[in-house]
Amino acid sequence: MYLAIREMRFAKARYALIAVIMVLVAFLVLFVTGLAQGLAYDNAASVKNMGATHFLLENNSNHRLARSQVDQHQLDAARSIVGEANAEPLGVKMTTVKPVGSSEKVDVTLLAVDFNSWLAPKMTEGRGVPLSDQTAGHVLVDRKLSDSGVEIGTILVDQASGTEWTVDGFVEKESFSHTPAVFLTMQDWFHLQALTAVRQGTQSQSTVSRVYNAIAMKDSNGKTKELQAALSNTEVISKSEAVSAIPGYKEEQGSLLMMIVFLFVISAFVLAVFFYVITIQKSSQFGILKAIGTRTAYLARSVTLQVLLLAIGSMVISILLVKLFEVLLPASMPFQLGMSSLSLTCLSFVIMSLAGSLFSVWKVARIDALDAIGRTAA
Repeated sequence: MYLAIREMRFAKARYALIAVIMVLVAFLVLFVTGLAQGLAYDNAASVKNMGATHFLLENNSNHRLARSQVDQHQLDAARSIVGEANAEPLGVKMTTVKPVGSSEKVDVTLLAVDFNSWLAPKMTEGRGVPLSDQTAGHVLVDRKLSDSGVEIGTILVDQASGTEWTVDGFVEKESFSHTPAVFLTMQDWFHLQALTAVRQGTQSQSTVSRVYNAIAMKDSNGKTKELQAALSNTEVISKSEAVSAIPGYKEEQGSLLMMIVFLFVISAFVLAVFFYVITIQKSSQFGILKAIGTRTAYLARSVTLQVLLLAIGSMVISILLVKLFEVLLPASMPFQLGMSSLSLTCLSFVIMSLAGSLFSVWKVARIDALDAIGRTAA
């Protein structure tokens, strides 16, 4: 340790240059990781926020909530198996709405839930009167819609059906497929289905049956097989499978994950090249140290310690920079870097840095003392 610290203090400019590069690479790794986590949450926030552990969907719906259709009979059967309070119907539909008095159209996702159940979102600002299935024509919307001029009391008009809903309050961080969520009651959901069916000419308003997109369930881990055996033409999927099936989720996360992996590889490669060049430049000194009795293991530990100190120092500075950027970023930009992701990224960066130093350690081990002394004498 004495040799490693002494050498870094002696060649401050050289090691400061390496530290700057490592800080930039580490910052980029953390920033892209935070962006990937933020986009992942923004894409599936409403599903992730639900207390459900599993979803019952129609078979062959490719795990996509919006493609599935289940009926009241299947809901009753699911409740008889997992318990009345553990299964709740869920409606999902993407549409376009326009606030009355505004020309701006906004893409949203309609989420129909029973407001008396555990699927109901938590209202953070509103009129103070909780919604229930007896409250028709009123909705809760994600706070992001306030950027489009939506306020409490604003009337939203569904472009597809012409239905109007009055905004009763806001919820925080509720979105689906990067669109803000609009929570409506089951009564409004059935009314919307009836209007859609009438417009399509498939059924009359009086004959439309009650259909949901999925049945959200909790505490059903041990009853999955029993559910599937009892309900043919359905499948039970986990919450993570439902999140992964959201359109564009896997593709988006796959691209960002590839960027993060490449950044790790680049950081390890850059560090390996820098320390390898430094080791070559110091081969004569290493040879002399070996000639006077310094063990190879001691020199290898010295190089590894320098890499470890630079990696940890760079990560600390990068974390501070990322936290500063997180404060300055606009609220509309999805960025999320939790403690677990931060710890895992930092640990991976340090491990990759140490892996990059192995080449220099190998070079130190191969330095021959007599050759080094001979080159110095010449």
